Amino acid sequence: MRGFRGLGLRTGALLMAGAAWVPSAALAQDSAAAPAGTVEEGGVETVKQDDGGIIVTARRFVPSGAITASKTTAPLIETPQSESVISRDQIDLLNFVDVQQAVRYTAGIVGENYGPDLRFDFLTLRGFVPVQYVDGLQAPVSSTISNVGVDLYGFEAVDILKGPAGVLYGTTPPGGIYNLTSRRPSTRTSGEIQLKYGTDDFKQAAGTITGELTNGVSARLTGLYRDRDGQTDFVTARRAYVAPAVAFDIGPDTKITALGYYQWDRVEGDTNGFLPAVGVLVPNPVGKVRRGVNLGEPDYNYYRREQWSLGYEFTHRFSSALRFTQNARWSDYSEYQQIIYANGLSADNRTVTRSNFPFADDVQQFAVDSRFDAQFETGAIEHHVLAGLDYRNYREQSAFNFLPATNIDLFNPVYSATPIPAPTSLFDFTNQRLKQTGVYLQDQAHIGKLILTLSGRHDWMTINNYATGAAFPEAKEKKFTWRAGATWVTDSGIAPYISYATSFQPLVGQTFGGNAFDPSEGKQIEAGVKFDGRNMGDDFRIFATGAIYRIRQSNVLTQDTVNPGFSVQTGEVTSKGLELEVVARIRQQLSINASYTYLDAKVSESNNPAEVGARLAAQPRHKASLFVDYTHGSGAGGGVGVRHLSSSNGVVALPGATVTTPSGIVIPATFTSPAVTLFDATLHYDIPGWRFAVNGSNLFDKRYAGRCTGLAGCFFAEGRQVIATVTKRF
Repeated sequence: MRGFRGLGLRTGALLMAGAAWVPSAALAQDSAAAPAGTVEEGGVETVKQDDGGIIVTARRFVPSGAITASKTTAPLIETPQSESVISRDQIDLLNFVDVQQAVRYTAGIVGENYGPDLRFDFLTLRGFVPVQYVDGLQAPVSSTISNVGVDLYGFEAVDILKGPAGVLYGTTPPGGIYNLTSRRPSTRTSGEIQLKYGTDDFKQAAGTITGELTNGVSARLTGLYRDRDGQTDFVTARRAYVAPAVAFDIGPDTKITALGYYQWDRVEGDTNGFLPAVGVLVPNPVGKVRRGVNLGEPDYNYYRREQWSLGYEFTHRFSSALRFTQNARWSDYSEYQQIIYANGLSADNRTVTRSNFPFADDVQQFAVDSRFDAQFETGAIEHHVLAGLDYRNYREQSAFNFLPATNIDLFNPVYSATPIPAPTSLFDFTNQRLKQTGVYLQDQAHIGKLILTLSGRHDWMTINNYATGAAFPEAKEKKFTWRAGATWVTDSGIAPYISYATSFQPLVGQTFGGNAFDPSEGKQIEAGVKFDGRNMGDDFRIFATGAIYRIRQSNVLTQDTVNPGFSVQTGEVTSKGLELEVVARIRQQLSINASYTYLDAKVSESNNPAEVGARLAAQPRHKASLFVDYTHGSGAGGGVGVRHLSSSNGVVALPGATVTTPSGIVIPATFTSPAVTLFDATLHYDIPGWRFAVNGSNLFDKRYAGRCTGLAGCFFAEGRQVIATVTKRF
């Protein structure tokens, strides 16, 4: 988080860009069943019994392990920090299309912050924007968006590590990170072909196939093509995705897996919202604003993106007690968009003023993480020690321009009859290189039922700013982060824990005196309890967590009251809350996803006393969700879900402050979206080799503001969506 005041051109440009921007892990696996360094594939399978009954198995619906929190194979119950795992089985059974949807029934995290965005996954985690990782390495995210929008179909699981994660991952936000685990090759020949059709002419064909090519060599190929309309009028989106993977068993103790993907996106006609608050957040006296109204130029606006990634995971076991793992990835990400968007509403409450904002961004990155994992004993203490070094070389160049555009009618938009010329020049937005090297050490010491976790890390960073007139062409920073925790694992599967963790993030800019900003720092204390139902038998799988925490982020930028237009680092943000979550699957028939979140995230210190107590943006104080799904022995089944989100701020603003529109309508300056309760449902029928499903979300088509960031920065949340899916498995 760069700060809650005075973000200047950078934040303004993010909003104008049409994205409403604001400031190797392996698959979740049962560590007792899977050898270290391997990935056990999930997947829904249907079996017909001798008596004719149908059993739909989802072996990985309930997670029991993930290496994101510790970079080891320690089970989830042993890690002294809250982590949620959304497995491929959950993704398939609940028919999630993207990560924003996948977190609907997960505690502590909220998605769809700008409605049904067709490009990115906009998330907030414990009050902060989480950074995306892919196979344990940071994705090539830009300086303005914390994810790359890679398609969920290509991945086996989403791991959400909550709270500071600097000790294992370097520069991270205090709220946490999320990690996507790629689908891996298997020696067992299997695959699926899947077709989807639904609301807004949603059409998708996807498939994956894996198997052994020859002795010691297995491969997987995953692909997808999607063609759909947007919720906004005259908007279409196309996506192509392909991900090859090849695994080589070099010997009984050595394996290398090559992983890659390529994704192409094209969105035509999109403004992704940017609607006036008068008509979305509050009533418009002239009339009702249609949810699908497009205030851009459908024949001019477009967004294009290409990205690819190529890497590997190498593992070598020296002995049963010592293993080496290395993950490496080369990535390239580029996007360009030209967007005419709304930036104001005139006094007549129908004439919309507009601007033109072209934006280009290119990112290249190489990242590698090398680590030794050792197990040994010193007397009565069993140690699980991790020692590693990671390196990241990141290069970003982005450019923009602001141009005038014509006005348009909010209720009867008439678009340009003549072609609009594209801009001929762009100006530097960012032009920088970051090199980061980190060394880390962790010991998970088992003393009977007590597990003590102690981790430490030191980072060195060099940031080169190549922008014209840069005040600091080169900046060097170093930082130490650490985590300490204790977990007591009982024979019944109940495990109380407590932990303390830290993180940091560099800040761009300088003070009035010309000094570079220090990194912002995050500190968290967390206590909780986990339960894995280990003694309840294979017919009853459950994993439940409860956590309370307090995060303090210091060195936050706040407005310099002596020198307007500059910032000082006297700000502080505090996030504290309660999270409860249960994932269960009973007799391979009944599935339960339930969660509750209470979050109090606000400005706790500022040199402007009026700001103290202001809530952070895009994070409701309460989130509650429940989805229950049941499959009958005939193969037919269904489920229902309910989600409740309390009101949430669109921006961080002075408590009680208001803004007045040109027509005299007074609106709270926080642009608060109202509380909402939404209902989802699914119907499905399974027979061996086939699955037929219809999933619906927001069934009653509730109309509400997903978020508003200003008088002309409102975004409708997603309306009713119904998608039918046919899957052939082999």
